[in-house]
Parts: sequence; C-alpha cells; structure tokens
Amino acid sequence: MPNRLIRDVIKSQTILTLPPTATVRQATREMKSRHVGAVMITDDAGRLSGIFTERDALFRVLAEARDPDATPLSSVMTPAPAAVSPDRKLGHALHLMHDGGFRHMPVVEAGIPVGMVSIRDALGKELSSFEREVAAKEDLSEILG
Repeated sequence: MPNRLIRDVIKSQTILTLPPTATVRQATREMKSRHVGAVMITDDAGRLSGIFTERDALFRVLAEARDPDATPLSSVMTPAPAAVSPDRKLGHALHLMHDGGFRHMPVVEAGIPVGMVSIRDALGKELSSFEREVAAKEDLSEILG
C-alpha cells in the first residue's frame, strides 16, 4: 500500500484551492461541501503559498475568537507548507507527515497544486475492507437476532 505512487492515489481528486484573500467562512463552507479537511492556498500565478486545515480553524480561529467572516486565510494559514511530488511513493509522504506532525500534504508539480494526500489515503483500502466486514457482521447479527 505505501508503495503506491502518489499520482495513483490522487488521480480522481478534484482539488480545492482558494486565494489568500478568501475568508475562513468561505473556506470552511467549501471544505464541508467537498468533505475535505484542508484547502490549499494559491497565489495569483496558481502556485501553492499555504494550507488551511480544520485544525487551523479550531486553534487559530475559533480558540482565538476571530471572526470567520472577516478573517482572511492569509492570516491563519500555514505558509509555505511541505509538499510532495506526484511521482513519489505514498510511503514517502506518510513519513513526512509523521515526522512533521500533520495529516494533510499538498501534492505539487512545478509549484502548482495537483492534489492532496492525507493519512486517510493510507488507510483507504484497509478502511473499506473494515467497513465491509463490520456491515457483514451487522447483517449476520440481524439474521441471527
């Protein structure tokens, strides 16, 4: 599993990027509607300049009593985040995330975001298998009642 290329992990993703002038409210609404935990912040040329995560929303906005409608992402994002090439293996990204203590890592080509990997991606197939197993056990329990 960690030997998969990141390119294969992100191939069906639709990335979420916003400008640094977008508000926290805009970002969190987009994150919620797309069921993602992070948004990549890009400059006018489309290059990655930062990342804003659900943890940032909690610790840098909510805990600091900032107004999400008036707070631009530029003031609460993590600037110049670590990023990885799509031609690296997923295991490489997992090591970087573990060492850095974060759960999301932008995937870039020539500085332009092309995807995002997360800890959840590493569990993808195993998590699906586990969910099927739990569903089967629940079905069996209902039958045996």
